[in-house]
Amino acid sequence: MDKIQVRHSEPDDASAIRDIYACKNAYSGTLQLPNPSGKGWADRMANVPANVYSFVAEMNGEVVGNLGFEVCSNARRRHAGSFGMGVKDDYQGKGVGSALLTSLIDLTDNWLNIMRLELTVYTDNHSAIALYEKFGFVIEGESKAFAFRNGQYVNVYHMARLNILT
Repeated sequence: MDKIQVRHSEPDDASAIRDIYACKNAYSGTLQLPNPSGKGWADRMANVPANVYSFVAEMNGEVVGNLGFEVCSNARRRHAGSFGMGVKDDYQGKGVGSALLTSLIDLTDNWLNIMRLELTVYTDNHSAIALYEKFGFVIEGESKAFAFRNGQYVNVYHMARLNILT
């Protein structure tokens, strides 16, 4: 099995990250749009806010996954953060998402003192839901007609993982 390496993303990764979200499954499973802009991703990666952490996953030197995590900036919610991620279509089901989540949870649990990780996931994205549940996320609710995708409105689950130190 090929080794997956996760690292913080750099501005030079912008075109590789754009390539991830140009994949049909990646943009269909996230809030991204088809045909992402190279300039848009370059601008985004050159101006990452201080409360945002961005990771890439590499296999054999190729960037195949991305995860962005945002710590809530509201003073009363600094114990929480949300994330989104995408994996190149040809690399889904090969452990890339697990590697990204493992790195995120290590950072949030052991270094940032984040107690609550939050996400939204389309209710029909069964493989992503199973991945999140494997890492201790639970469904807390559902939003109807949350997003417009491929000509129709789709629902999402709100999921969260709590790291309550006892």
